[in-house]
Amino acid sequence: MQVWEAYLNNRATRNRDGRFLVQGVRPITQAVANDWPIETLLYRLGTPELSGWARELLDSAEVPCIGLVPELMAELGEKAGGIPEVVAVAESRTTELDDFAPGEPGEDAPVVVVFDRPNSPGNLGTLIRSADAFGADAVIVTGHGADHYDPQAVRASTGSLFAVPVLRAAGAAQVLAFRDRQIGRGIPTRVVGTDENGTHAVFDHDFADATILVVGNESSGMSAAWQQACDDLVSIPMGGSASSLGAPSAGAVALYEISRQRRTFVG
Repeated sequence: MQVWEAYLNNRATRNRDGRFLVQGVRPITQAVANDWPIETLLYRLGTPELSGWARELLDSAEVPCIGLVPELMAELGEKAGGIPEVVAVAESRTTELDDFAPGEPGEDAPVVVVFDRPNSPGNLGTLIRSADAFGADAVIVTGHGADHYDPQAVRASTGSLFAVPVLRAAGAAQVLAFRDRQIGRGIPTRVVGTDENGTHAVFDHDFADATILVVGNESSGMSAAWQQACDDLVSIPMGGSASSLGAPSAGAVALYEISRQRRTFVG
């Protein structure tokens, strides 16, 4: 029990054990649907009876199912969400950027989102959700950013974490090496950053080529190193009194524009 509790708020333990917790009906359902490796299913004992969803999940499970009293299950659930019926203990997956090669020459141009040094696991999960919604091929987290296996990130992704590869990279140099490998494979690829000082608006940029979309840190924006690494910088025109969009929102707007253009091109 202590180890499972540690997965909630101890990143070092999650990294050491290669395990994390999945809370909520949709995230657990998506993990199962995407054949994510699950080690154990923990379920609530006692009354009220488990829902049909929970009972079907447990009955069809090919992993150990362990019943816990409500007080213990409450410790593993969302603090404001009541006592969960089921919490999954899942295995971490690690995909190395050096081995990642999305797309094929002459086919659809892949889109990869980079989130540089995200402060908030919730914001990271939200951006992963947007990447999934708009058809991105992967999310790359650079620098010492939030952990995508943090329960807040898993919940905020609403299960998209299990559908979109999430990779880690030290910084811009490793991502640029990935870009160069893609170009070497015959997939023209540009690095496009979202920045309030971009040279042109996001809807004026041609996203026909494969794109690495860079979203800066929530507090400090895009670093000087990333601004230099980008082939293009685009801005998101805004009205109202807001000085800027939050990082997940900026990423979602840019991803929508890429998706919109791609649909237009296909049509």
